[in-house]
Amino acid sequence: MTTQSTTTQSGTTTTTSPFSTTPELAAGVAQFLAPVVIDLEALVVNGKQAHWHVRGRNFVGVHELLDTIVEHAQEWADLAAERIVALGLPVDSRISTVAANTTIPPLSEGFQNSDVTITEVIAEIDAALLQVRRAVEGLDEVDLNSQDVVIEIERGLTKDRWFLQAHLAA
Repeated sequence: MTTQSTTTQSGTTTTTSPFSTTPELAAGVAQFLAPVVIDLEALVVNGKQAHWHVRGRNFVGVHELLDTIVEHAQEWADLAAERIVALGLPVDSRISTVAANTTIPPLSEGFQNSDVTITEVIAEIDAALLQVRRAVEGLDEVDLNSQDVVIEIERGLTKDRWFLQAHLAA
């Protein structure tokens, strides 16, 4: 069993073995999963910010739920990133890259009422869900195993969104 590394003109190195996929497949998957990783990493950072600064009604429940959402987002970012890496491509989720490329809306600075925090985090989840749904649709033609990854992420994000939304119900 031999392993071979190839460097493209852009400097990206792909590693192949008899069991690996083609560089074209890896690039096709990465074009859909990399934006998902970026938005999930932004959700992690902003989710912690919201967790630290939430105030008001249902503080404990919202504070703890935000920590859970952060944990989920980190797990899903790792899942998507590792899928790209498993196919032989690197992932760039450095904070500067995330800040420059995320579609997640900015979070208000400082302490916020729980209703404001929940509304803002829901908007962030909605933005992440748009990227995830683009990936679900795009990966249908590229790689069904990678599509399964984003379907799992979509289910989880939708559930976390529901849990947040329930705090706003009358």
